[in-house]
Amino acid sequence: MLFDRRIEPGCAYCSFGAALGEDEVACVKRGIMFGYGSCGGFRYEPTKRVPSPLPSLKTKGLSEEDFTI
Repeated sequence: MLFDRRIEPGCAYCSFGAALGEDEVACVKRGIMFGYGSCGGFRYEPTKRVPSPLPSLKTKGLSEEDFTI
């Protein structure tokens, strides 16, 4: 869940951190940290969290008649 408050802490989606690369975050409180790391000052910022991708639609074996009314 994207906006769930009971989320496991991670520097990648903390309000004090700014992304530097794929796995590094510049933290105002602690300096350079790993994205999966965290500290006691963690504040969840839901806009930084990337949701998991949606499952793809399996259309193999379907015909045009399956989509007509």
